[in-house]
Amino acid sequence: MRKQNYLVFDIETAPLDFDTLSESQQDYIIRSAKTDEEIEQKKFEMGLSPITAQVVCIGTQLMQSTEDGNWEQIGRAALSVDNSFDYDKKELITLSTGDKCYLTNEARLLEDFWSILKKYDQATLVSFNGRNFDAPFLMLRSAIHRIKPSRNLMAGTKYNYPLHTDLIDELTFYNPSPYSASKRFNFDFYTRTFGLKSPKSEGVDGSMVGELFKDGKINEISEYCMRDINATWELFLVWYNYLKF
Repeated sequence: MRKQNYLVFDIETAPLDFDTLSESQQDYIIRSAKTDEEIEQKKFEMGLSPITAQVVCIGTQLMQSTEDGNWEQIGRAALSVDNSFDYDKKELITLSTGDKCYLTNEARLLEDFWSILKKYDQATLVSFNGRNFDAPFLMLRSAIHRIKPSRNLMAGTKYNYPLHTDLIDELTFYNPSPYSASKRFNFDFYTRTFGLKSPKSEGVDGSMVGELFKDGKINEISEYCMRDINATWELFLVWYNYLKF
């Protein structure tokens, strides 16, 4: 049986500094806001777009199938950002979880990620909502830095795309609906439903990443991202063993 490689990935993002935007960009972002609360909400929402936010961490885990039907972990690490680093500076730290974390700036982080995908060009990507968020975010941030992706993460169609298992598509059978059996839920809801440990169980969730990054708490972000990786892989195994045909 031919061995199969699966690369689990997840990203964390944080809004750009609002004051670094041009006056016209600032006006565009808050143009419909009427109150101070609405203005702050608009600034918070900047973290969802690669045009107004940056990548601060990419969690990765490479798994390979074995001849006896099990899985072997080939590699696992967080690629994280320290905006004080220039392109040539890179530092390896060990997180409290024992995971490796490579600190660098965003441009170097993106190049390192694309190098991994180039090395394992036949690996199937595994994500949760990656086609809607992580993949286009990574590609657009790369273009902003004038970096050419080594793989088109948006290749294919909405219903048929190569070498990528997006679990939100699989768990809604490519037919999400707000009122049917294929209703779409968030990641935390799926993990708890299938009896898996939620990444939020340690007190950090995605909505906190922007503030954590502003406070320089990249270790906490990286550890949260790697918990996302753990849960994504465990959810993938549920799908792979019981729903994949």
